[in-house]
Amino acid sequence: MRAPIGIQIRRRRLALKISQADLARAVGVSPSYLNLIENNKRVVGGRLLLRIAERLNLDIDRLSGDAEQRTIQAIEELVADPVLAGIELDTTSIRDLVARHPEAAVALTRLHRAYIDATITVEAYANRLKSDPILSDMLHQVLNRIAGIRSSAEILSSIPELTGAERERFLKTINGEAENLTGVLKQLVSYFDQSASQHKAISPLRELEDAIIAANNHFPRLEDLASELRTDIAQKDALSEEALVRALKTQFGIECRIGGMFSGRHRYDADTKTLLFDLSTTPSTRRFQMCRIYAQHAAEEVLEEEVARLGLGADESIRLARGAMSSYVAGAMLMPYERLLGDAEKWQYDIDLLSHIYEASFEQVAHRLVTLRRKGAEGLPFGFLRADASGRLTKRFPLPGLTLPAVGHGCPLWPIYTAAGTGQVVRQIGEFPNGSRYLLIAKSVEKQVSGYQQQPVRFTIMLACDVLHADRTIYGRGLDLHHSANRVLVGPSCPLCIRESCDHRQEATRTAAV
Repeated sequence: MRAPIGIQIRRRRLALKISQADLARAVGVSPSYLNLIENNKRVVGGRLLLRIAERLNLDIDRLSGDAEQRTIQAIEELVADPVLAGIELDTTSIRDLVARHPEAAVALTRLHRAYIDATITVEAYANRLKSDPILSDMLHQVLNRIAGIRSSAEILSSIPELTGAERERFLKTINGEAENLTGVLKQLVSYFDQSASQHKAISPLRELEDAIIAANNHFPRLEDLASELRTDIAQKDALSEEALVRALKTQFGIECRIGGMFSGRHRYDADTKTLLFDLSTTPSTRRFQMCRIYAQHAAEEVLEEEVARLGLGADESIRLARGAMSSYVAGAMLMPYERLLGDAEKWQYDIDLLSHIYEASFEQVAHRLVTLRRKGAEGLPFGFLRADASGRLTKRFPLPGLTLPAVGHGCPLWPIYTAAGTGQVVRQIGEFPNGSRYLLIAKSVEKQVSGYQQQPVRFTIMLACDVLHADRTIYGRGLDLHHSANRVLVGPSCPLCIRESCDHRQEATRTAAV
């Protein structure tokens, strides 16, 4: 379903007080055809869209329809929620809502996101009430105090023959239990307050993710910065670990050391200016983290400006964004844009081969390929997903038209699940319920461990591209892209999928839930 952009054209034209006839004449179409465009009854693109954008002084990105498409997908997920069961809102109505009332549509998606976050928080507290030993002990004390107060009160009210001394004793008992109950309740409230202050809601990560998606996961200024920093460190093409160690020491007095075993694989101590790596840290991870630290020290102001441009509200979102922006620069330093794009096209986006060429991990290369969005020099458009060992989606970058769940798990038929633990690339042509087809490729990756007692951390990475681009990749080789027997009928996730008869369904659809 194409995103509605005609309403933007109409609004901008009216704001500039340009008549429909004048704009039609300026861009070389008839007024009736422009009227159809503004009412989203004709698809507009190519040179005509460029002429309209130029005449209305609009950035072409605003007329790409990507933002509207993301809103449409978010509302499609919203209306599938069981809370809205019984409300009929088809795709055409959703499209019209986004076209005619874009602000209201965005408001709905934000409210739904807040509702999901609140639900997750309530579930987390409910689980803690069942399993937290401190809370269990406090609640047990509360119940005991209440039972003591009730017992004494019942004796006072039901036995009139009590002497004055006996009554006095029971009243003191009630008073003492009440004081103890007050103390326990204060501790309980304090414990919840402390827990709430430490609780990291899902919202900051979602807010950052949405901001990066809105920026199309491409930051031209950071690309230029990465090129400058790379030139400062290495005069030759190779950005070796030795060159990075030397640059960190010379420029900022930062020592790089390898030794010991600790969580996180790497750690930077600002007080001692030491970047410490776990014994199991791979060379690709060491180089990546060295580039991150170098960028943070060499261009802090530029990174802060880019973070500010994201327009984030929560302090936690801003903190996460700082890490994301420095990671972006690190990836661009290790895999320069023009060189990587050339190699990717030459080797048909063979991620394993590119990993060897750039001495980078599979995940690092996959991340970097998704950022190749420079105007006039775009790489193959990929969507990106990462799942942890439980199958929960932890990172995502969707494509227009490709509906991906915002939280939870994806479709069990995706190769992101069949590839888990194999260490091999699994490819698949996935056909979604709306008829769109994508080439899906996935591979599991594993963090090395330092010792026997450490458990390896496993992820599975999946890239998706429209099947129209499949022949540009090594993964499309040998596949009959048009034969129906090679297609796997997949969906976004069980709760969002309309394939009721699917044998692999794990959950009922949200619309079917009561």
